[in-house]
Amino acid sequence: MDNSLNKIQVGVKENILQFSLLVVINLFVGSMVGLERTILPIIGEEQFGLASTSAALSFIISFGFSKAIVNFFAGDLADRIGRKHVLLLGWAIGLSVPLLVIFAQAWWVIVFANVLLGINQALTWSMTVNMKVDLAKPTQRGLAVGFNEFAGYIGVALMAVISGYVASTYSLSPEPFYIGIAIVIIGFILSLFVKNTDKHVKAQAKNETQQLAENLSTKEVFNRTTWKNKNLASGSFAGLTTNLKDGMAWGLFPIFFSAGGLSVGQIGTVVAVYPAAWGFFQLFTGVLSDRIGRKWLITSGMWLQALSLWLILLVNSYSMWLTGALLLGIGTAMVYPTIMASISDVAHPDWRATSMGVYRFWRDSGYAFGALLAGLIADMLGVSWSIGLVALMPLLAGLLTAMRMDETLKK
Repeated sequence: MDNSLNKIQVGVKENILQFSLLVVINLFVGSMVGLERTILPIIGEEQFGLASTSAALSFIISFGFSKAIVNFFAGDLADRIGRKHVLLLGWAIGLSVPLLVIFAQAWWVIVFANVLLGINQALTWSMTVNMKVDLAKPTQRGLAVGFNEFAGYIGVALMAVISGYVASTYSLSPEPFYIGIAIVIIGFILSLFVKNTDKHVKAQAKNETQQLAENLSTKEVFNRTTWKNKNLASGSFAGLTTNLKDGMAWGLFPIFFSAGGLSVGQIGTVVAVYPAAWGFFQLFTGVLSDRIGRKWLITSGMWLQALSLWLILLVNSYSMWLTGALLLGIGTAMVYPTIMASISDVAHPDWRATSMGVYRFWRDSGYAFGALLAGLIADMLGVSWSIGLVALMPLLAGLLTAMRMDETLKK
């Protein structure tokens, strides 16, 4: 046994500088999404003659599928070559995203840039969360994931506002994407100062009481996380349905609220309240899961998402739609960091990053599946029916976790 492992300290307080640096880095990771999410639909409509809904749909699908697929490989790659190398690779790929958008002469180039953005997000965001979990004690995993997701979504929100201001002051391109180049450079430089957490993983593995079944193959970890292990599989399905709902909301909420008579400014406010609440409340829900457990926070969060969508359908006033959007964000925040903390509870440290990658593969594929499913139902039955039927998915996921999932937090 490596004697140096005895000197490794696990815990957020014990690794506060490293932990804080990773929080800051994920702020920049999220900023890349905020930059793209605000401006690309407008560019598609004004510069390439696409309907804004079509532009948004193609963005969601290309981003969702590429991020989901690379999430799967990122976890396995991290277990093989180390977290820091994967993090730096993600930033290197991210540099091409703003450059491609600046020089794009056809819409397919924009779509390809979004594929690369998905790869960038999969590699960088996956590593920041894995490295925070590596540093944290088992009873701090909710806190670690909560801080990671909070920082990322604050980055999304801030850059959405900043890029929108720059675009309205100057032009849609290239000025906002100069910021994107700066984000990548700063993120890469900050990541150079990150220390690899491989020894923290080994230290946790040494103290892990759970029996490891030899060296699990990637296929076996995939099977366990997808269907074999009831706790991992329940979390994967809950994550998929959460982002499936978000893919639907992303594409259909503006259309629904516009038909309800809201102004563009009011629509922007309602649509912004949902991810803002999602990001802010994760700061608290992750820590809460370390105190009260994972199972019922996930279950109640899934049910709150379903009920919030149905509330939005049933009411017909600006204030109540704001309330529904707020509750939807809170429900998502209850689930998002808690599932990842639960995955970390169950998966052995030696294959935890791979299992987390499988989970994030299923979770983020929900973006694309949600956009496709919501669009199909909306075309056949209408937008309201699409929102209402999609809400059944988080309801079912909550029932599954209530009946099948064990409490995974072991104190």
